[in-house]
Amino acid sequence: MSGSGQHHSSGADPSLVPSTRPASRDEDAAADRRAHGYNFYTHPSRLSILDGNGGLTIDPTALLICSSGQPTPAMDDSGAANSSAMWRSSTSLPSFSRAFDLFTNGDPDDVSDDGEERFFIPSYLQSSTYMHKLQEAHRSRAHSRREQKRNGTMSSSNGFSSDLLPTGSHRGLSHTVVERGALSEDRDGLSPLPTRWNKSDMSGGLDLHTDGLGVKYVEIKGHLDRDHEACGIRADYHMPLQCGIYYFEVQILSGRRDETLIAIGFSSRAASTARPVGWEPESWGYHADDGRCFSGQNIGRPFGPTFSVGDVVGCGVNFRDRTAFYTKNGVKLGVAFQDVAKGRLFPTVSMKKAGEHVLVNFGQTPFVYNIDDLMREQRENIQKEIESTDTSKLEPGLGETDFIQALVMQFLQHDGYVETARAFAEDLKLQNEALSSNTGPKSSSLNIRDDEDANNRQRIRRAILEGDVDRALKFTNVYYPHVLQEHEPVYFKLRCRKFIEMVRKAAQLNMTAEIGENGNAQDMDIDANEDEYEWDDAPVAQNESEVLDLERDMLEYGQALQAEYADDSRKEVGKALDEIWSLIAYRNPMKEPQVSHLLTRKGRVIVAEELNSAILSSLGKSSRAALEKLYAQTSVLLEDLRQDGGDGAFTSVGDIINEIRAEHDA
Repeated sequence: MSGSGQHHSSGADPSLVPSTRPASRDEDAAADRRAHGYNFYTHPSRLSILDGNGGLTIDPTALLICSSGQPTPAMDDSGAANSSAMWRSSTSLPSFSRAFDLFTNGDPDDVSDDGEERFFIPSYLQSSTYMHKLQEAHRSRAHSRREQKRNGTMSSSNGFSSDLLPTGSHRGLSHTVVERGALSEDRDGLSPLPTRWNKSDMSGGLDLHTDGLGVKYVEIKGHLDRDHEACGIRADYHMPLQCGIYYFEVQILSGRRDETLIAIGFSSRAASTARPVGWEPESWGYHADDGRCFSGQNIGRPFGPTFSVGDVVGCGVNFRDRTAFYTKNGVKLGVAFQDVAKGRLFPTVSMKKAGEHVLVNFGQTPFVYNIDDLMREQRENIQKEIESTDTSKLEPGLGETDFIQALVMQFLQHDGYVETARAFAEDLKLQNEALSSNTGPKSSSLNIRDDEDANNRQRIRRAILEGDVDRALKFTNVYYPHVLQEHEPVYFKLRCRKFIEMVRKAAQLNMTAEIGENGNAQDMDIDANEDEYEWDDAPVAQNESEVLDLERDMLEYGQALQAEYADDSRKEVGKALDEIWSLIAYRNPMKEPQVSHLLTRKGRVIVAEELNSAILSSLGKSSRAALEKLYAQTSVLLEDLRQDGGDGAFTSVGDIINEIRAEHDA
């Protein structure tokens, strides 16, 4: 971006002066957008508000004083996990009973209109990093489906192509725009959990329930009952290694009590389903008739008791130590297999007698066995290993406490928290003096220099966090005149953030006016996560004209922003503009889950951090503090350990921080 678009004389508004765009931009994409009528005022999200010339089509006074006051029927899917996705035990029914299905309230995103499987969270995986990622991917797909449906409805009603409609995003303005498709097995290394038996991966002679969980062996005329034959079925997805431990249970619904020939275990797709699980290579199974366990051959070894009708048998695989264990009616029987191969292994069951009938639970309902305690034990063991790790080699000459204090100090200075760093240094100095020891950092190492760059960056950061993007742009152009030229994407995000702040202020003024009219603030509740939408210092409109002036300035600024980037062919720019345009399609976007995420204060923090990193890079300094690098490196290493079911599957940096916070709050 040229200097003319970045630097202005004192008193000028640096954000409103159009910049000269680089001449190397691809003109074709811009011409195509203009050919499709891509105009700020005539954008589909504003058709009900403005005409083609930018004039209001409705009475603005009525807009100011009228409000539906009704909560939106759309559901918010941007928050934490819905508690209903986590199953709980009951005192009146056995925990393996299917009657639980009558009392479950699913997350609104659990089931899609196209019949996609209900999303569930097994209790023992509730806090796992893998499950968080899987849930986020599910929410993203559900959000995309709703947007496609909404856009299709709007397209059919107004004649506009859905390609031009704002699509929004549950993440808001992200650092990198990622196009997400439907989740498939092992997409980006994230495999779905098994959810049902796979009707495409079973032997003949089995009758599969419509829910995909129950399966029965029906008698077939002419079928030869030879000892080596059986009918088996595998789950739809393999057991994900990232779980660390995977567990499922099978209830025996019917069969011969004196001769139940059911086998429960797991296998790869290379193993035939025409033989009992455990008899084939790459299969492992526990057999009901003799209590033996089989691993890749038809000669087993004694393991546990037999099981029959009414029993619930659980099978678990610990990918960390490569063992497999079984449970019966809530009691752990012990380890059945050692050195289990790491690969795509599917929950499997096989039957040999007509009438045998089983029901599987992959975690949709509570388990009979308390698998949560086993998972907790694994996490605690790893936590002890972490705590016993020697850190002296990380920074020779510094003890663990000294090292942590040095990291915190460097972080505060790096991010421009000068006053906080000075107070932190003074506090440590007083502690050292009170203890009369040398355990803390030496006082000379805690002296805070007057770093003018740090002070300037702090001023810029504070301006953004207060929502004053104009002041941040002014300070940046004065103190670091070349930064925004050299980091044009950051400048673009600042421009977009200013538009968002204008929308946010207008929305707050409108909500304040509505609360005053209704006399009931409870009717204006916008979201359960109130801190994310925390208002700025109680804006109050003096009169209706103030709100109208602000909205008019907002529209004029939006038009100038569109004109500035009209020739920009980058997809991420077009998508970001579509997102912020969608804000003005609503009377109060703060109450609309489809777009309200764009207005949270988290967006300010993201932009402030990006600008701070850009300034540091321009000064030849690291764009990230040592503490941030340490956090990122540890997270990457844990992710690498998580892929094959290692220690990383049972812990994360976030888990450890949460534990420390919980201990501090206790």
